[in-house]
Amino acid sequence: MSFDSTRDEPTWITSKDNATLKALRRVSQESTHYRQTQTFWIEGEHLCQAALEKGVKVKRAFFSASIWPDVGASFKAVAEHNLCLSDALFESISALGSAGLMGFECEMPASEGIDPQSMTLVLDRLQDAGNVGAILRTAAAMGCSQVLAIKGTAALWSGKVLRAGMGAHFSLRLIEGLQESDLERLRLPLLATSSHQGAYLHDLLAKGQLPNPCAWLMGHEGQGLSASLLARADQHVRILQTHGQESLNVAVAASICVYSSAVMGQLNL
Repeated sequence: MSFDSTRDEPTWITSKDNATLKALRRVSQESTHYRQTQTFWIEGEHLCQAALEKGVKVKRAFFSASIWPDVGASFKAVAEHNLCLSDALFESISALGSAGLMGFECEMPASEGIDPQSMTLVLDRLQDAGNVGAILRTAAAMGCSQVLAIKGTAALWSGKVLRAGMGAHFSLRLIEGLQESDLERLRLPLLATSSHQGAYLHDLLAKGQLPNPCAWLMGHEGQGLSASLLARADQHVRILQTHGQESLNVAVAASICVYSSAVMGQLNL
């Protein structure tokens, strides 16, 4: 199949067995396939616009037949190849309940090493893609620029995490597949979240004693942080729960922690 088309005259795909379409289904629907292709799939106008604003490199742009007549010039110009397909075929590559009608196959960002001094969240074997995406979204909003994922954490660039992140990926330094020993590269205090030991977060904030910047360690939804990571921590911190719940959802806990760090940063200005 040839892709020698102008951006205003897209290449049309008409067969569900088209090789490009079959390959794209794996990228869009298999959570870790991006590690093989070094491309990831985003879908829907919001995510595509967020990618454009952050200068994400788009390999190919896909549009459904119903949306193509209304596609703006900025979307048409972003990729070397624009491809159109029927709405039914687009739904066959979509991982959404309701297809987004447009999507980009994007190149993975260049691999970056750990920044030893950036405000950091460390994810220890988190399993739920929604939790991981929500944490990335909060990190980006609160100026926590680096997220490090210990091996066993949900794939950071999977479709579910990308959708939950709502564009946060494009503002963060994301490194996954790490070993606990990799955290030795950080030159920051490691703060372990706990439901039953350590200083209360609100007290540290009120007294101006919350380390800033720091690296927050967030543990598995059921098991919490590993014993070895707890042992690595420079400080244990807990969140006051006035009505006796055993623990908080990890995405909620992470939001409270990075918000507190953001407040501490403002107090130190």
